[in-house]
Amino acid sequence: MTFDLERLKASLLTEPLAAHFVEEDGAEQLTLTPAAVLFPIVLRDDKQTVLLTQRTAHLRDHAGQISFPGGRVEAEDLSPIHTALRETEEEIGLSRERIEVLGFLPEYRTGTGFRVTPVVALVLPPFDIQPDPFEVAEVFEVPLAFLLDPANHQQHSIHYRGALRQYFAMPYGDYFIWGATAGMIRSLTERLGLHAA
Repeated sequence: MTFDLERLKASLLTEPLAAHFVEEDGAEQLTLTPAAVLFPIVLRDDKQTVLLTQRTAHLRDHAGQISFPGGRVEAEDLSPIHTALRETEEEIGLSRERIEVLGFLPEYRTGTGFRVTPVVALVLPPFDIQPDPFEVAEVFEVPLAFLLDPANHQQHSIHYRGALRQYFAMPYGDYFIWGATAGMIRSLTERLGLHAA
C-alpha cells in the first residue's frame, strides 16, 4: 500500500460521533468508561510506521498488552483529543508539538468495559521518547503497510467471562498485537476499503 494522506483523511470522521461505533463481544452488557487513544502514524523518510507501546505486566487493565498510547478521560479533559495528547505525553513523553491530529475512527467499545475514541494523528520526526516505567515496558514501531494489509489479520477466539469471544490479531515478530488495538487497526483498514473480500 502506498501512503495517500488525502485518502487517509477522507476515511476519518471529522468529529467523534456516538452513533458510529465498533463493539466487541460482551461490551453491550457493560457500563462503559470513556477513554481515548492516539493512533500515531510516524512519517519516516522511507515509510510510515505506527507507534505502539507494550504495557507493563503489573497494570490493572490490559497488563502486558500491546496498545496505543491513551487512557481514561479525566475531568479536566476538554475533548478526546485532549485526553489522547495528555496520556501520550504522560505515558511516553511524546510532545504534542510533534503531533498533527487528522481525525477520528468510530468509537471502539471493549469487552473489558471501555468506550474508546481513537484519535488518528501524524507524528513528525525527530522526536524524543521518554516512557513512564510504571506504565510502559517498551515503545516500538510497526510498518503501517503491514498493519493495514488484511493478509496479516488473523481471527481468533477466546473464552472470557463465560462466553466465546472473537477477536483479531496481527502478530509482528515477537509482538502479538490483538484485542482492542488490533480492532482499531482493523477499523481503519475497513474505512480505507482495504479489507479482504
